[in-house]
Amino acid sequence: MEAKQTFELGVYTFGNTPRTESGGYGTTAQAIRDVLEAACLAEEVGLDFFGFGEHHTRSMPVSSPTSLVTAAAASTKRIKLGTTVTVLSTEEPIRVFQQLATAAAIAPGRVEAVAGRGSSAITFPIFDLEENDYDMLFSSKLELLLSLNRQERVSWSGPHRRRPLEEALIVPRPDEPLRIWLGTGGSPESVMRAAELGLPMFLGILGGTPEHWAQYGRAYRDAWAQVGHSAGAGDIAVAVHGFVAEDDREAKATYLEHERRMFETGMAEAGRPGRAPSGRARDMERGGMVFTGGPNEVADRILHLHELLGHSRQILQMDVGGMPHKTFLKSIELLGTQVLPRIRKELEGQGRQVHTP
Repeated sequence: MEAKQTFELGVYTFGNTPRTESGGYGTTAQAIRDVLEAACLAEEVGLDFFGFGEHHTRSMPVSSPTSLVTAAAASTKRIKLGTTVTVLSTEEPIRVFQQLATAAAIAPGRVEAVAGRGSSAITFPIFDLEENDYDMLFSSKLELLLSLNRQERVSWSGPHRRRPLEEALIVPRPDEPLRIWLGTGGSPESVMRAAELGLPMFLGILGGTPEHWAQYGRAYRDAWAQVGHSAGAGDIAVAVHGFVAEDDREAKATYLEHERRMFETGMAEAGRPGRAPSGRARDMERGGMVFTGGPNEVADRILHLHELLGHSRQILQMDVGGMPHKTFLKSIELLGTQVLPRIRKELEGQGRQVHTP
């Protein structure tokens, strides 16, 4: 008998530095404090997961997601927490594992990680690495991270290290191995890599359609079966942009304004000044992949994607472009108190399982 599928809903953030009345930046320290307040509220309103991404810019200053996972682990009691993503190409996998294992000791069974190559070249010069080594670094470091997760004494060698590890003791250890997802923006190579390694797949999505992304789900599951993994064991998570307000028009107008600023600011910070991508208003409508609207519309659209993709978790990035913190918190409240109950009711009516706190 096939196991019922679990569905979880949550939020993720890269940080959102507040703006002053004159339009300038507030402090990045306040952005970090705001993130922790948001994680605590997400738990309070019943959401299943809160994730911390990684960027290294003034507008999005969460540069050490493992640190925030640990802080949130000590500040919450139920909600699952994770990195979304750890840019493993420019990280040290031993330290990543040790930091997450520390968080998992504080919050047993609640700490996860998404390992990704990263979408920006900005981290390579910061950490004195060559961007041309992009894929080698990721592949080698991912292999080591998975080895660290399996055993406490590790013997390992790979191209990113000058010296091999020989029976190295890596502590602390979580009570159970960490759940490690492979993050991808949808490259076929990453989809295949996740299936071959037996890892759940985390899709970071900025655009397209539900029908388009459903193809990636089919490709992942086909590859999963071809490798010989247990049927039904490969999970898919989806990270998207989105925002919830009291009504559809308010939500779309608010989010479009701040997302446009996020894109323009982000491109300028990366040294590529330009305009926000076209068609974002269209992406916010039904049939697109920006999940903005009133509670009913957002719930309907998540359910539609779930029907096509069969994913087990969906998380939304909502605090963008200097959005006022109270506006972000209100969106989290609506996501937990109105969107999630509607999704649970619908899926339970179909005989499916929804994560229950």
